[in-house]
Amino acid sequence: MIKIQNVNSKPLMKKFINFPYQLYKAESNYVPDLRIMQKETLNKKKNPFFKHADAEYLIAVDENGETLGRIAAITNDNYNKHWGENFGFFGFFECIDSQEVAKALFDSAKEWLTEKGVIGIYGPMNPSTNDTCGTLIDGFDTPPYVMMVHNMPYYDKLIANESFVKRMDLFSYVLKVDNFSTKFLKLSDKIEDRLNQHGIKIRKVNFKNIEEETDKLLKIYNKAWGKNWGFVPMERDEFSALVKELKDVTLEDLVYIAEDKGEAVAFIALLPNLNERLISIRNGKLLPFNFLKLLNFQKKVKKVRVLTLGIIEGYKNSGIDAVMYSRCYEASKKYGYEEAEASWILENNTMMNRILINTNAKVYKQYRIYEHKF
Repeated sequence: MIKIQNVNSKPLMKKFINFPYQLYKAESNYVPDLRIMQKETLNKKKNPFFKHADAEYLIAVDENGETLGRIAAITNDNYNKHWGENFGFFGFFECIDSQEVAKALFDSAKEWLTEKGVIGIYGPMNPSTNDTCGTLIDGFDTPPYVMMVHNMPYYDKLIANESFVKRMDLFSYVLKVDNFSTKFLKLSDKIEDRLNQHGIKIRKVNFKNIEEETDKLLKIYNKAWGKNWGFVPMERDEFSALVKELKDVTLEDLVYIAEDKGEAVAFIALLPNLNERLISIRNGKLLPFNFLKLLNFQKKVKKVRVLTLGIIEGYKNSGIDAVMYSRCYEASKKYGYEEAEASWILENNTMMNRILINTNAKVYKQYRIYEHKF
C-alpha cells in the first residue's frame, strides 16, 4: 500500500532529503548533492525564490514507512507574469522503478496545483530554470558536471506514462580544451581591437567589488535571456545569493564582463567542476572530514563548465562571444583544465548551438522538460 505524506515536519523533511542518497547508493555516476545545500534550497524561509513562489513537498511511503519516492509541486509567480501564462511546475522528483508510486506522486502534485488554479504543469524544475532542471534522457555513461542533474534511466518512462509530453530538450556539449577551434583564437585579437575602437571593453569580474558587479550581471542576465523559453527573471536578492555562491566556487580568471563605454552588455561565467570532488562524498555530508576534499578544489579538478554566456540584444553579432571564449580558453589552459562542458543549451537556440559546434564541441548529454495540460 502506497501512502502520500505532505512534508510538514522536520522528520519528514529529513526523509525527503535523505531519499536520493538511498536510491543512488549503487549508481557510480550519480553525484550526491551536499545536504546543507539541499536544505537551503528547500527552505521557504531562507531561499529568496520563495518570495514569489510556493511549493508543496510530498513523499511516497510503504506500509512500513519506507520512502519510495518524492516530488515537489511548485508555483512561480515571476514565471507566469513574465510569460503571461498560468502554469505550475513539478520538481525534485525521485522514485523507485514503479509506475504505481510515480502515479501516486504525480496525482498528489497535480491535485495541489489544481487547487492553486493553474492550467498545466512544466517540469522538472528544481525549483526553476535558474537552478537545476530537466530529466536526463541520453548520456548516462558519465557523471554530471557541477549544477547538472543525473537520474535513473527509467524516469522518462515514468513521467511520460503520467500524460506528460516533451516541451523542450536541453543539450550539454563537451569539448576537449586542446581541441578548441583555432578559428576563434586567430580572430580574437582582431575582433577585440575592433571592439575597443568602438568603446567596448572586456574585463575580468572584480569579486572585491561584489555589489556593483552583481548589479551589472543581473542587468545582463534579465535582458539577455528574457526571450529564451522557460526563462524566469531574477530578483536582486535572489541573484545576489547566486553571485555569492559563484564567488565561492570559481575564479576571477573564469568570469568576464563586456562593457560598452561603461555599460554592461555581456558576461560569461565558467565553473571548475566541483563534482569531481563531490562524487566521492557519497553521504552528502561535509563533516567530520569530507570538507577537506573541497579545499582549493578549483585548482585540483581537470574539468570546467561554461555555466552561462549572455549578450544583450544589439551586441549578439559583434564578436564579443568569440573574444570571451578565447579568454576562457587561455584561462583553462593556465589552470590545467583538460575538458569543458557548455550547458545547458535550449534545442531551439540556433545561435548558441551553431557557435558551440563551430568551436568543435559535441552534444553528449540530452535533457527533457515535460508539459502536462489539465
